[in-house]
Amino acid sequence: MKLVEQWHEIEARLPEDWSSVELTFVVAEDERADQAALILAPLTPGRTASSFRLTVRRGQDPARVLRRLDAEGIRGRVDLVGAEAPAPEPARSLPERTRPLAEQWDEVVEQLPPDWSDVYAEVELNSSDFLQRGALLLAPVNPARYDGPTTLRFRVARVSGYGVAAAMARRCFERLDREHITGRLRILRVLSATSHVATQGPVWRVGGRVV
Repeated sequence: MKLVEQWHEIEARLPEDWSSVELTFVVAEDERADQAALILAPLTPGRTASSFRLTVRRGQDPARVLRRLDAEGIRGRVDLVGAEAPAPEPARSLPERTRPLAEQWDEVVEQLPPDWSDVYAEVELNSSDFLQRGALLLAPVNPARYDGPTTLRFRVARVSGYGVAAAMARRCFERLDREHITGRLRILRVLSATSHVATQGPVWRVGGRVV
């Protein structure tokens, strides 16, 4: 059987997603090995005496070289050693702006000090199309527009005082997630172990405004 026909038989048995194959080619007449090496040079083979080892990558055409060997009357045997498929792409984490907001909330809360008592935070929605519906779903946290057309800021009180409860804040973000409203959460300011005496809690001044 001609060498190019041997390759076509091997090629027909390869998996559809093969990326490279390892082949061996053994020249039938040892005295013609040097001539075969010259013809095989474009495939940069390894050589041991009259035996050659070839790596063929998808997109290469070994048939052209094997036809030259056939045309020169160089006989031998082509065998498949192994085939490789492309390496799977590594899993990619979702960009911060497309991750569920409830998940983002859990992460930022975990990073707070254990005795945190008051938080000033914001959610920046990804689109102005989300603003009206997002503000409605966030109504329990009393959101305020600030520092950008799609940015809503709010306060959270863990124990008491002015601000929504942390559990309620998370439920609001779950509502946004259910309606595929995306954005990015940030903690802007945090206080720990505040003590409220005749007051509803601490006051922050941001840009001249009391928040």
